[in-house]
Amino acid sequence: MIWVDCDFWLMSPPTIGKGTQKKARLQRLKDEIKRFVFANPGCSAQTIVAHLTHDKKLKNHGLTPRKVGFFIPRHLKAQLTWWQDHVAGRRVYGPEDSE
Repeated sequence: MIWVDCDFWLMSPPTIGKGTQKKARLQRLKDEIKRFVFANPGCSAQTIVAHLTHDKKLKNHGLTPRKVGFFIPRHLKAQLTWWQDHVAGRRVYGPEDSE
């Protein structure tokens, strides 16, 4: 067994941030999804992902239709609603009726 004497006090102190970059990315994603769905009611998660990845250049977010499908009910349920498109058999999203 090798004993290594490390002086951790020489290292920089741990950064105690408030996660502002993470919150900013989350807020931008929320805003972009809301903006697209309000402009195009009745759109699917696949069209939302295509718009965000290709038109808005959010390529590094790793967005998939499945992730967007889980994201909207979790983070945007007060502003957006979904219903089942029986012809295509998928969820489509639109603004909540109260707005």
